[in-house]
Parts: sequence; structure tokens; C-alpha cells
Amino acid sequence: MVRTRTQTNQNPQEPALANVVAMLQQQLLQQQEEMNRLREQIARLNQMPRANEIPPQDNPAPPVVPKYQRKRVLCASFALKKDARHWWITVQMRRNVAAMSWQDFVAEFKTMYYNNEILAAQQDEFNSLKQGSMTVLEAIKKFEQLGRLCPELIPNEKEKVRRMMKMFRTDIAKQVSAGSSPPTLVSDCISRVIRAEYWINQDKEVRAQIFKAKKGPN
Repeated sequence: MVRTRTQTNQNPQEPALANVVAMLQQQLLQQQEEMNRLREQIARLNQMPRANEIPPQDNPAPPVVPKYQRKRVLCASFALKKDARHWWITVQMRRNVAAMSWQDFVAEFKTMYYNNEILAAQQDEFNSLKQGSMTVLEAIKKFEQLGRLCPELIPNEKEKVRRMMKMFRTDIAKQVSAGSSPPTLVSDCISRVIRAEYWINQDKEVRAQIFKAKKGPN
């Protein structure tokens, strides 16, 4: 007698696989829409006058200021990561963004994220930045974040090292700047403060153990 088995049950993984495929297709569509929006923005940007472009003599136009372009990119790279979605929703609610030019977008963006009050607050925070209870690496990360928002405050390597040394705790700064060759490069400064912090922490641990041994058991 020959026995045959008819497979009527579907693989239980097939519905899950179909859901994954559908989700991937939806993500691809969203990515394609985002790419189309980016292409439109790039096309508008390419229509703007370039920083080093010589305008026609019969219709001269003022060149785009390179410093402004740099600041715009710097500010957008940070601010847009946080609450740009909510900001853009509010813009969509009060105006037709489909007809918005790049200049209009820049004006909206500057009003929200790049006004004089925000710039002044960022500069004040950078000027008063201290390591405090942060580790050296945490303080350096904060320093770099604020420094990218206030590039005019650190125009060269020497000034960046000076401000960075001023930020660190006194015990670390003294150990790094002691001797006849204080750091003059940012990379050298960072490596030396990391080593200084390590040995200071090691010394504190040794002192704590000695104090505990002298005190004895409770």
C-alpha cells in the first residue's frame, strides 16, 4: 500500500515573511520620496549664486558670503536632529511649503534656530564651559559640540588649545601645563589630559585604600 501525504498547511513563517517584505517595500517608498525632496532642494541650491562666481557685468549681484554658508550648514546639522520635525509641522500648518523657495526656507530656519538670542546663548555657554564633574572625554565632547556652533571663538589651533585647557579641572590642567613644553596642538592636549586624569584617579584610589587601612574595621 502506497501512502501519500498532501501538504495543506502553509509554512508558519510565510505570513511573517510577507509582512517583512511589505514593510521593506514601504520603507523603500519612503526613502524614494525623501530622495526626491533632497534632489529638489539641491536643484534650488544649485540655482543660487556661488561664493566665487563672477556675476555678469550687465547685471551684477552680490556674492554669497562663504562664512554664512558655513554657519548655515553647521547650525542645521545640529538643530535639525532634535526638533526639526515638530518645527516643520508648524511651518506646514501656516503656509504652503510646496511653493516655498530655498530662500524662504532659509528665512524660516534662521528665525527659528539661528536668531541673535540663540547665538548669544551658545557663545555664553561655550565661554563658561567647565569640566566640573564630567570626565575628560565627556568634557571634550561637549567642547567640540559648542565649538562647532561658535567657530568664530576658536579661529585657530592655538586658541582652541587655550580654551580647552581653561575648561579642564585645575588639578588636570596644572599637571598637563607643567614643565617647559605645554601642549600646542589639540591632539597632544587631548592625549595628555587623558593620561593626567588616569594617574590622578589612580592616586585617589591609592590614598583611599591607605586611609581605609589606617582607619581599620568598624
